[in-house]
Amino acid sequence: MFSAKGCKDSPEHTFSHPFVQAVGMFLGELSCLAVFHMLLCHDRRRPEPKMNTGQSFNPLLFLPPALCDMTATSIMYVALNMTSASSFQMLRGAVIIFTGLLSVAFLGRRLVASQWTGIFVTILGLVMVGLADFISGNKDDSHKLSDVVTGDLLIIMAQVIAAVQMVLEEKFVYKHDVHPLRAVGTEGFFGFFILSLLLIPFFYIPVGSFSNNPRHVLEDALDAFCQIGHNPMIVLALLGNTVSIAFFNFAGISVTKEISATTRMVLDSLRTVVIWVVSLALGWEQFHGLQVLGFIVLLVGAALYNGLHRPLLAKIPCCANMVEEEEGNPVERARLLDEGRVQEET
Repeated sequence: MFSAKGCKDSPEHTFSHPFVQAVGMFLGELSCLAVFHMLLCHDRRRPEPKMNTGQSFNPLLFLPPALCDMTATSIMYVALNMTSASSFQMLRGAVIIFTGLLSVAFLGRRLVASQWTGIFVTILGLVMVGLADFISGNKDDSHKLSDVVTGDLLIIMAQVIAAVQMVLEEKFVYKHDVHPLRAVGTEGFFGFFILSLLLIPFFYIPVGSFSNNPRHVLEDALDAFCQIGHNPMIVLALLGNTVSIAFFNFAGISVTKEISATTRMVLDSLRTVVIWVVSLALGWEQFHGLQVLGFIVLLVGAALYNGLHRPLLAKIPCCANMVEEEEGNPVERARLLDEGRVQEET
């Protein structure tokens, strides 16, 4: 929503630089690697070091999830310029669907009935949020209807890639016991340098009206820096994004390590409430009842998938046996972990 003049006194225009923003995100992740080594040096000075650095590993094993992260993040920043912030967050709930399905296919998970129900309920919620965007797109002058629909579809597509990233991280972190700060920092290292290099060809790739920068190229990094120079508030926003990403990814990969990839995505979706309320309070978007209903349905789907209904059903005698069968699912997770350790020792 910020606007400023560009290079060579070009007219004032909005700050629409998704790939530069993605580079800032990876810079936040990269900073986790510096923090890891600082903590490691401090710990080694103690008489009895207590920090568990994890096992040694080949850093290139983090390249695939880093590429997934880079692609998904860039797509989502592009989509954010086309749709509202609240819809952006709500539609990210689709990642639960794809993470669950990929966990079955590649991690050997077995989804119980309530988890399958949660997936279908989540799909219903996504349809409701999409319909709310379609209806509001006809009344909203800030975004064209075609842009809103394209942005929503891009967000859904990005969640498929994000789900692949979560499953790769889960499989890798469980097997190699990598410290969360080191894992996030390693991904940030690859993402930061690869995407920074890609900004050079992006500067020369014309994309027409798809881009909002003056030259209508895929990414105009020079224009971004010129706008930053003309409006210091953009620097504050970018730094805030970088710092919050550093903490968020560290917390996220810690949850992935201790619980599961899908639980991380459920917790991620809780940000939506804050963003939606702030957007309404500041007048950035209008209230839509269907969007609220869709979000409630999304929360129900997430709750079913994550088993939040089990404590309530356990109090009902006729449902107690069903709950006991469903709670056998964590045993499957323990079995997978034990198999991973046995294979590694072998």
